[in-house]
Amino acid sequence: MTATSLTFDELLTRAESLVTRGRRSILGIVGAPAAGKTTLARGLADALGNRAVVVGMDGFHLAQVELQRLGRTERKGAPDTFDAFGYVSVLRRIRETEDTVYAPLFRREIEEPIAGAVCVPPEVPLVITEGNYLLVDESPWCDVRGLVDEVWYLRPDEQERIERLVTRHRRYGRTLVEARGRALGSDQRNADLIETTAAKADLLLENLPLQNFVI
Repeated sequence: MTATSLTFDELLTRAESLVTRGRRSILGIVGAPAAGKTTLARGLADALGNRAVVVGMDGFHLAQVELQRLGRTERKGAPDTFDAFGYVSVLRRIRETEDTVYAPLFRREIEEPIAGAVCVPPEVPLVITEGNYLLVDESPWCDVRGLVDEVWYLRPDEQERIERLVTRHRRYGRTLVEARGRALGSDQRNADLIETTAAKADLLLENLPLQNFVI
């Protein structure tokens, strides 16, 4: 797939075309950790107002107590540290139901998901979902692609992405050594997996100026 460079206004126009289809649409935004998925999703949702809601894949992180029970705490963020079946189920309900759907929200300051924190009313025409594994082949992640109308893949400058990731880890309490170890260790292994899925996206976006996407 050929990478493209679009402005925020051009991406917003493309998102608006999903809003006006006459039925609910789901837009997926995917990329490695700290690629800018949340920034872009929130920017689009803010610009679209009550016509869009963001449902993040991170809300389906397994709770810390469950990660500890499974022995996966140090790999948090890997595909098997999410309730993937739950994520697919919520996307399917968003696609098929005419009722209000509630989704969880991940709170980084406490490193835990909060159940029922995101309300998706039936009249909202666009749901934006962002996360790492929307294009992964293995079950149940492979079901996501059939539930979304478009997927945009973000590929920022790799060094900038890593530095943003280190800054994020430090913001939430890790030392510089711990933050870099996490960013270049388990986070990078996840990023390498995510990159193998880029060709399945509808739009490959490189080096987006994220500072311009905050509305």
